[in-house]
Amino acid sequence: MRFTPHLTVACIVERQSRFLIVEEQRDGKLVLNQPAGHLEAGETLLQAAVRETREETGWRVELTAVTGLYLFTAANGVTYQRACFSAQALEHDAQQALDDGIVRARWMTLDELQQEQHRLRSHLVLDCILDYLNKPHYSLDLIR
Repeated sequence: MRFTPHLTVACIVERQSRFLIVEEQRDGKLVLNQPAGHLEAGETLLQAAVRETREETGWRVELTAVTGLYLFTAANGVTYQRACFSAQALEHDAQQALDDGIVRARWMTLDELQQEQHRLRSHLVLDCILDYLNKPHYSLDLIR
């Protein structure tokens, strides 16, 4: 059997010391995640990150840096390769319908997220934010 990890993207969007987070239904639970999703055929990682953020939050963003690359194996045994980016919020379309399963987008502080750790979709949610806050950011030119 061939090993085929799933390629995903995520965005860290910070505004006034709050992070753009989505509440989504997952396996019958309401969980917290960054705007994130799968790369689609014919698009770049950068395009996927911008698209997923818009589809899940209604926010149009401009990517600013690469935050990190992460490998994660979920409880169901599926392995994900996540490319995480930071982005600046530009404009919100409150009328846009959000992706299926997304209940709402909200802005949360780091403290609020740490208090809600039991609701995180995975540890990557907090790991990515902590890396964004504490580790180097890389030029978008890193992605070719």
